[in-house]
Amino acid sequence: MQALVCRKPGELTLEERPEPRRGEDEVLVRVRRIGICGTDYHIYEGSHPYLRYPRVIGHELSGEVLAAPRGSSLAPGQIVVVNPYLSCGVCIACRKGKPNCCVNISVLGVHCDGGMCERISAPERNLYSARGLTLDQAASVEFLAIGAHAVARAKVAPGGRVLVIGAGPIGLGAAIFARLAGGDVTVMDRDAERLAFALSAGAAARSVEADDRAPESVREATGGEGFDFVFDATGNRASMEAAFGHVAHGGTLALVGVLATDLTFSDPEFHKREMTVLASRNALRADFEAVMAAIEGGRVPLERLLTHRASLNSVVYDLPRWATEKRGLVKALVEIA
Repeated sequence: MQALVCRKPGELTLEERPEPRRGEDEVLVRVRRIGICGTDYHIYEGSHPYLRYPRVIGHELSGEVLAAPRGSSLAPGQIVVVNPYLSCGVCIACRKGKPNCCVNISVLGVHCDGGMCERISAPERNLYSARGLTLDQAASVEFLAIGAHAVARAKVAPGGRVLVIGAGPIGLGAAIFARLAGGDVTVMDRDAERLAFALSAGAAARSVEADDRAPESVREATGGEGFDFVFDATGNRASMEAAFGHVAHGGTLALVGVLATDLTFSDPEFHKREMTVLASRNALRADFEAVMAAIEGGRVPLERLLTHRASLNSVVYDLPRWATEKRGLVKALVEIA
């Protein structure tokens, strides 16, 4: 079986790996589509905080069931969406219904080998029927679920003023689902091309450049009041710390991007505004289901988001190139026939 392995930062190889062994409660899946995520680029570049090399990357997956346990609701030939967050089921987070932040979580392609390969074996509870979605659509559910989860965590209300900082795929997902929740969405980014794309794709109603004038632009856009809901999807310390200043009194800040260091903020400003600050990690089954329903209902502009493609043979060359050549790139998919 062929698999794409990141042996160390800056080194990708296509290798032969043993066939996966299917456990009693696991389903054998033929992988058909793999989305390339910012996480994959960070692993390649060596900037991911939770990874040990070597690693088979890939966690945005759709596939076809090859074999399932007796009595399973899944059948051979069925197309599935893969939830890559493998949880223990017994820790305090799992007992609270939050397997997305399981104490012992193992994320495919990060903590354990992922799905940039021909076949995987995964627990049945982590596989969801694609319900008529195409392979491309099914592979796009996971990255969109990250934004959907953040919006659900923040409880975006109809008419609420929303600022999404970072117009990459995760930020676009947050913007799309904030709009679907009835929010009045503005996007902020340093890249003019990304801002233009967000507007043309219908992810947001307006944009703000993340330049030296950003605080002033936020005041102008909100009559000096700030935004009711702010989502930072950058994973950039300066951006995340500045985001505190964009929140209205009584507003909510959701930190979607993760950072491998500390953040600092002004406690007087934090208390004065009685802000709510949320961490948003991964996604729940309910978020996957919400995304699948939105895609099925034609409410997500996936035809605009899926911009680049590769094969398993070519991605060993394409991924390093896309790590630096970002022009026109939103989301890349790897196709396995």
